[in-house]
Formats: sequence, structure tokens, C-alpha cells
Amino acid sequence: MIGYTTVGTTDMEKAKSFYTPLLAEMGAKIVMDLGRIAFYGIAKGQPMFAVCIPYDKQAPTPGNGQMIALPGGSREGVDKLYAKAIELGASCEGTPGERIPGFYGAYFRDQDGNKLAFYHMG
Repeated sequence: MIGYTTVGTTDMEKAKSFYTPLLAEMGAKIVMDLGRIAFYGIAKGQPMFAVCIPYDKQAPTPGNGQMIALPGGSREGVDKLYAKAIELGASCEGTPGERIPGFYGAYFRDQDGNKLAFYHMG
């Protein structure tokens, strides 16, 4: 099981201004902010998503083939969350749609180039 996952940034305030309203749409909030890393979730002890300035102080680099997928709750939820991400400055990596039977997804990159998806199965 996943405890938390992170994506890197060069600008914490810019990253938080993107992720705070986006993840609020899913009921998440910052549950722990340590300055160079902020954890979003429903509550401590639950799976969390974090944004951070890399510990080694090197440039954050999104990896090819790496992606974080977050549940959208429904097809309508995927559409809404994707639209919010684009509104907040994300770039499109694949508009909402059924990819394979029973899997509906939408893909985007945040301002630092990290690839994420919202999805619904069923």
C-alpha cells in the first residue's frame, strides 16, 4: 500500500497555489507543511500526496514513465478535476475519456512538468 508519494518543485509557493485548490476538490488539504515539503491528504495516517523541494537541493526532474494517478470518484469527477487542473495552469497530456473498457482517465502535467492523472474504473 502507498503511504505517500511526492513530486518535486523549484517553487513551493507556486506549487501550493496549484495543488491546494486542485486537491481541495477531492476533500484534501495540507495536513503537514515542513517548509520544503507539504503533505496533502484527508488526515495524517492516510495515504498522502506531497510536493517538495528535493532534499539533495538538485533540480527536480520528472521521470519518463513516472505518473501519479488519483481517483476521480466518477467520470464526472474526473472531468471536473481535469478542468480545474487546466484552469490552474496545468498542460494537457490527454483529455478525459475512456482508454480501455471500464477505465476512464485524464492526464496533465503540473507547472514543474510532473505527470498526473485522474481516473475512474467501472
